[in-house]
Amino acid sequence: MRDSQGVPTRDGRPRVGVSLSSIRRRFFRRMPWILVLAWAVCAGTPAAVGAQELTLSVAISMKEAVEEIGRRFVQDRSAARLHFNFGGSGELQKQIEAGAPVDIFVSAADRQMDELDRKGLILRGSRGTFARNALAVVVPADARVTISQTADLLQPAVQRIALGNPKTVPAGQYAEESLRTLGLWDAVRGKLVFGENVRQVLQYVARGEVEAGFVYVTDLAARPGSAKEAFRPPRNSYAPVTYPAAVVAGSRDPALAEAFIARLLSRDGQDILARLGFLPPTERR
Repeated sequence: MRDSQGVPTRDGRPRVGVSLSSIRRRFFRRMPWILVLAWAVCAGTPAAVGAQELTLSVAISMKEAVEEIGRRFVQDRSAARLHFNFGGSGELQKQIEAGAPVDIFVSAADRQMDELDRKGLILRGSRGTFARNALAVVVPADARVTISQTADLLQPAVQRIALGNPKTVPAGQYAEESLRTLGLWDAVRGKLVFGENVRQVLQYVARGEVEAGFVYVTDLAARPGSAKEAFRPPRNSYAPVTYPAAVVAGSRDPALAEAFIARLLSRDGQDILARLGFLPPTERR
């Protein structure tokens, strides 16, 4: 593990208050344009005759669910081909804003979708909220510090707490909101380590590099044995965790994209989501 200048930390653990090394940060700032060029090259490759292709940019916390629903979707449409791009919702948003040829955007929060909508980058009338989630605070499987409530994060023994970067990661935004609501944000701020996405936060915890981390309930279920749940922050301390999906303006096949979103909302799609721990949507937009 390296600090913000790319220098290894003394104990090999992530340094508090930072997320990536300066070199990696510069790389990721250029990532939208790198992806645009890569996708442009791929778009110029002849596809099989009659093939129906969709590129989906999906919040990484929805990875397993969307992949399984995608397999079912392709089984019913033999000509369909799905290409997935997983990451933090904020980074995926930036890629779409930079012109990446995406057909469907699946976000882990309304904020990123709202911003794309305001910029006219979402096909009007295609948006639908298809699932909800909840935050969980997790600790290493062999944790030596007892953590059972939010106040326990104040213990001196808890030196590092991981969460997604609130600037780009919805899980980090929800975590910050919860800590602020509970009046603990300023007290724990010096302990925070930021991840690029919620799965990286889970990796930090699983490797014992931090004493605790904020993830979604479903992330732990998708990686059993990697860590264990300590507690769940009060649901009224942060906004509802919702997953909207929408067709991106300029989609190569908007009809097929809308059919996939309909599959997310179908009984089959909802059964898969429920089995993986997601909650049903409370409303559809």
